[in-house]
Amino acid sequence: MSIADGGIPSPNIWHHPKVYEVENRAVDPDGVIEPAMRAIRDWAGATLLDIGCGTGFHLPMFAATAGRVIGIEPHGALADAAKRRTKDLPNVEVRQGTAQRLPVPDSSVDVMHARWAYFFGPGCEPGLAELDRVMRRGGTAFVIDNDGSRSTFGRWFAESYPKIKAADVETFWTARGWQRTPLDMGWRFERREDLEAVIRIEFTPADAERIIASHSGVEVDYAINLWSRTF
Repeated sequence: MSIADGGIPSPNIWHHPKVYEVENRAVDPDGVIEPAMRAIRDWAGATLLDIGCGTGFHLPMFAATAGRVIGIEPHGALADAAKRRTKDLPNVEVRQGTAQRLPVPDSSVDVMHARWAYFFGPGCEPGLAELDRVMRRGGTAFVIDNDGSRSTFGRWFAESYPKIKAADVETFWTARGWQRTPLDMGWRFERREDLEAVIRIEFTPADAERIIASHSGVEVDYAINLWSRTF
Protein backbone atom coordinates (compact mmCIF):
# COMPACT_ATOMS: atom_id res chain seq x y z
CA MET A 1 0.00 0.00 0.00
CA SER A 2 1.54 3.32 -1.07
CA ILE A 3 0.81 6.62 0.63
CA ALA A 4 1.68 9.95 -0.98
CA ASP A 5 4.36 11.85 0.92
CA GLY A 6 2.67 13.95 3.60
CA GLY A 7 -0.59 12.02 3.48
CA ILE A 8 -2.56 12.38 6.71
CA PRO A 9 -4.25 9.10 7.75
CA SER A 10 -8.03 9.05 7.75
CA PRO A 11 -9.43 6.95 10.60
CA ASN A 12 -12.49 5.80 8.66
CA ILE A 13 -12.11 5.27 4.90
CA TRP A 14 -8.42 4.32 4.99
CA HIS A 15 -9.16 1.33 7.21
CA HIS A 16 -12.81 0.60 6.39
CA PRO A 17 -13.49 1.52 2.74
CA LYS A 18 -16.44 -0.88 2.35
CA VAL A 19 -18.21 0.51 5.42
CA TYR A 20 -17.43 4.05 4.30
CA GLU A 21 -19.12 3.24 0.99
CA VAL A 22 -22.24 2.35 2.99
CA GLU A 23 -21.95 5.68 4.77
CA ASN A 24 -21.61 7.58 1.50
CA ARG A 25 -24.83 6.01 0.22
CA ALA A 26 -26.66 7.02 3.41
CA VAL A 27 -25.47 10.62 3.46
CA ASP A 28 -27.76 13.43 2.27
CA PRO A 29 -30.67 11.20 1.19
CA ASP A 30 -32.77 14.16 0.03
CA GLY A 31 -30.01 15.69 -2.07
CA VAL A 32 -29.40 18.96 -0.24
CA ILE A 33 -25.66 19.47 -0.75
CA GLU A 34 -25.19 19.57 -4.53
CA PRO A 35 -27.98 22.10 -5.26
CA ALA A 36 -26.58 24.35 -2.52
CA MET A 37 -23.17 24.19 -4.19
CA ARG A 38 -24.60 24.89 -7.64
CA ALA A 39 -26.46 27.91 -6.31
CA ILE A 40 -23.06 29.38 -5.41
CA ARG A 41 -21.06 28.12 -8.41
CA ASP A 42 -22.11 25.56 -11.00
CA TRP A 43 -19.39 23.29 -12.39
CA ALA A 44 -20.99 22.72 -15.80
CA GLY A 45 -18.17 22.74 -18.34
CA ALA A 46 -15.61 23.56 -15.64
CA THR A 47 -12.38 21.93 -14.53
CA LEU A 48 -13.21 20.50 -11.10
CA LEU A 49 -10.71 19.25 -8.54
CA ASP A 50 -11.92 16.79 -5.86
CA ILE A 51 -9.36 16.73 -3.03
CA GLY A 52 -9.42 13.59 -0.90
CA CYS A 53 -11.64 11.80 -3.40
CA GLY A 54 -11.24 8.41 -1.67
CA THR A 55 -12.72 5.65 -3.81
CA GLY A 56 -14.18 8.25 -6.17
CA PHE A 57 -17.75 8.13 -4.90
CA HIS A 58 -18.56 11.69 -6.04
CA LEU A 59 -16.52 11.76 -9.24
CA PRO A 60 -19.24 10.38 -11.59
CA MET A 61 -21.74 12.97 -10.33
CA PHE A 62 -19.33 15.79 -11.09
CA ALA A 63 -18.30 14.25 -14.42
CA ALA A 64 -21.89 14.26 -15.66
CA THR A 65 -21.67 18.00 -16.34
CA ALA A 66 -18.09 19.17 -15.69
CA GLY A 67 -15.72 19.56 -18.58
CA ARG A 68 -12.90 17.87 -16.71
CA VAL A 69 -12.67 16.23 -13.28
CA ILE A 70 -9.44 15.51 -11.40
CA GLY A 71 -9.56 13.42 -8.24
CA ILE A 72 -6.68 13.66 -5.76
CA GLU A 73 -6.16 10.95 -3.15
CA PRO A 74 -3.06 10.21 -1.00
CA HIS A 75 -3.92 6.56 -0.29
CA GLY A 76 -2.78 4.40 -3.19
CA ALA A 77 -5.35 1.63 -2.81
CA LEU A 78 -8.21 4.14 -2.62
CA ALA A 79 -6.87 6.03 -5.63
CA ASP A 80 -6.77 2.76 -7.55
CA ALA A 81 -10.38 2.08 -6.57
CA ALA A 82 -11.35 5.55 -7.80
CA LYS A 83 -9.62 4.84 -11.11
CA ARG A 84 -11.57 1.62 -11.49
CA ARG A 85 -14.82 3.38 -10.65
CA THR A 86 -14.26 6.02 -13.33
CA LYS A 87 -12.48 3.99 -16.01
CA ASP A 88 -15.32 4.51 -18.50
CA LEU A 89 -15.54 8.27 -17.90
CA PRO A 90 -13.20 9.97 -20.39
CA ASN A 91 -13.26 13.35 -18.64
CA VAL A 92 -12.09 11.97 -15.26
CA GLU A 93 -8.51 11.53 -14.11
CA VAL A 94 -7.37 10.32 -10.67
CA ARG A 95 -3.93 11.25 -9.35
CA GLN A 96 -2.20 10.25 -6.14
CA GLY A 97 -1.21 13.28 -4.09
CA THR A 98 -2.01 15.44 -1.10
CA ALA A 99 -3.82 18.71 -0.43
CA GLN A 100 -0.58 20.37 0.63
CA ARG A 101 1.26 19.30 -2.56
CA LEU A 102 -1.36 19.17 -5.30
CA PRO A 103 -0.17 17.52 -8.54
CA VAL A 104 -1.87 20.11 -10.77
CA PRO A 105 -0.55 23.24 -12.53
CA ASP A 106 -0.89 26.82 -11.33
CA SER A 107 -4.19 28.59 -12.06
CA SER A 108 -5.79 25.50 -13.61
CA VAL A 109 -8.87 24.80 -11.45
CA ASP A 110 -12.33 26.38 -11.72
CA VAL A 111 -14.05 24.52 -8.87
CA MET A 112 -12.55 22.68 -5.89
CA HIS A 113 -14.51 20.24 -3.75
CA ALA A 114 -13.33 18.71 -0.46
CA ARG A 115 -15.85 16.74 1.59
CA TRP A 116 -14.71 15.61 5.04
CA ALA A 117 -11.13 15.62 3.77
CA TYR A 118 -8.12 17.54 5.12
CA PHE A 119 -9.69 21.02 5.38
CA PHE A 120 -10.95 20.94 8.96
CA GLY A 121 -9.90 24.43 10.05
CA PRO A 122 -6.74 25.19 12.06
CA GLY A 123 -3.79 23.22 10.70
CA CYS A 124 -4.84 23.16 7.05
CA GLU A 125 -2.90 26.28 6.08
CA PRO A 126 -0.49 24.40 3.73
CA GLY A 127 -3.48 23.13 1.73
CA LEU A 128 -4.99 26.61 1.62
CA ALA A 129 -1.71 27.93 0.22
CA GLU A 130 -1.95 25.31 -2.52
CA LEU A 131 -5.48 26.46 -3.32
CA ASP A 132 -4.13 29.98 -3.78
CA ARG A 133 -1.73 28.51 -6.33
CA VAL A 134 -4.03 26.23 -8.33
CA MET A 135 -7.34 28.12 -8.41
CA ARG A 136 -8.12 30.26 -11.43
CA ARG A 137 -9.19 33.85 -10.89
CA GLY A 138 -12.96 33.71 -10.42
CA GLY A 139 -12.84 30.05 -9.42
CA THR A 140 -14.68 28.79 -6.36
CA ALA A 141 -13.58 26.34 -3.67
CA PHE A 142 -15.98 24.32 -1.52
CA VAL A 143 -15.25 22.65 1.81
CA ILE A 144 -17.88 20.47 3.49
CA ASP A 145 -17.48 19.67 7.17
CA ASN A 146 -19.45 18.82 10.29
CA ASP A 147 -21.28 21.53 12.22
CA GLY A 148 -20.62 20.62 15.84
CA SER A 149 -22.96 23.32 17.14
CA ARG A 150 -26.28 21.68 16.22
CA SER A 151 -28.13 18.47 15.24
CA THR A 152 -27.96 15.01 16.74
CA PHE A 153 -24.80 14.13 14.85
CA GLY A 154 -23.31 17.49 15.76
CA ARG A 155 -23.84 16.72 19.44
CA TRP A 156 -22.20 13.32 19.06
CA PHE A 157 -19.28 14.93 17.24
CA ALA A 158 -18.81 17.72 19.79
CA GLU A 159 -18.93 15.30 22.72
CA SER A 160 -16.56 12.79 21.12
CA TYR A 161 -14.05 15.31 19.72
CA PRO A 162 -14.02 18.12 22.32
CA LYS A 163 -10.78 19.59 20.98
CA ILE A 164 -12.60 20.55 17.76
CA LYS A 165 -14.73 23.52 18.80
CA ALA A 166 -17.36 24.77 16.36
CA ALA A 167 -16.74 28.42 17.27
CA ASP A 168 -13.00 28.11 16.61
CA VAL A 169 -13.59 26.45 13.25
CA GLU A 170 -16.02 29.17 12.20
CA THR A 171 -13.57 31.89 13.26
CA PHE A 172 -10.80 30.22 11.26
CA TRP A 173 -12.76 30.17 8.00
CA THR A 174 -14.49 33.53 8.25
CA ALA A 175 -11.19 35.26 9.07
CA ARG A 176 -9.85 33.95 5.75
CA GLY A 177 -12.75 35.20 3.67
CA TRP A 178 -14.80 32.01 3.37
CA GLN A 179 -18.60 32.10 3.44
CA ARG A 180 -20.66 29.70 5.57
CA THR A 181 -23.83 28.07 4.27
CA PRO A 182 -25.41 25.94 7.04
CA LEU A 183 -27.21 22.87 5.72
CA ASP A 184 -29.40 20.18 7.25
CA MET A 185 -28.95 16.90 5.44
CA GLY A 186 -29.01 13.61 7.34
CA TRP A 187 -28.13 9.96 7.40
CA ARG A 188 -30.70 7.40 6.23
CA PHE A 189 -29.68 3.74 6.24
CA GLU A 190 -31.46 0.72 4.82
CA ARG A 191 -30.59 -1.44 7.83
CA ARG A 192 -29.90 -0.80 11.50
CA GLU A 193 -26.71 -2.87 11.32
CA ASP A 194 -25.39 -0.52 8.63
CA LEU A 195 -25.91 2.52 10.84
CA GLU A 196 -24.16 0.79 13.72
CA ALA A 197 -21.23 -0.24 11.53
CA VAL A 198 -20.77 3.34 10.32
CA ILE A 199 -20.94 4.77 13.83
CA ARG A 200 -18.19 2.34 14.83
CA ILE A 201 -15.80 3.68 12.17
CA GLU A 202 -16.55 7.32 12.98
CA PHE A 203 -16.08 7.25 16.76
CA THR A 204 -13.92 5.55 19.38
CA PRO A 205 -15.24 2.18 20.59
CA ALA A 206 -16.53 3.58 23.87
CA ASP A 207 -18.21 6.58 22.24
CA ALA A 208 -19.66 4.42 19.46
CA GLU A 209 -21.33 2.00 21.87
CA ARG A 210 -22.71 4.89 23.92
CA ILE A 211 -24.13 6.52 20.78
CA ILE A 212 -25.63 3.27 19.48
CA ALA A 213 -27.35 2.65 22.80
CA SER A 214 -28.76 6.17 22.86
CA HIS A 215 -30.25 6.29 19.36
CA SER A 216 -32.93 4.10 17.79
CA GLY A 217 -33.96 3.63 14.19
CA VAL A 218 -32.03 4.08 10.94
CA GLU A 219 -32.08 7.87 10.49
CA VAL A 220 -30.01 10.62 12.10
CA ASP A 221 -30.49 14.37 11.76
CA TYR A 222 -27.16 15.80 10.70
CA ALA A 223 -26.06 19.42 10.20
CA ILE A 224 -23.06 20.45 8.14
CA ASN A 225 -21.34 23.62 7.00
CA LEU A 226 -20.73 24.30 3.34
CA TRP A 227 -17.80 26.71 3.26
CA SER A 228 -17.08 28.52 -0.01
CA ARG A 229 -14.65 31.10 -1.32
CA THR A 230 -14.29 32.70 -4.73
CA PHE A 231 -10.72 33.48 -5.73
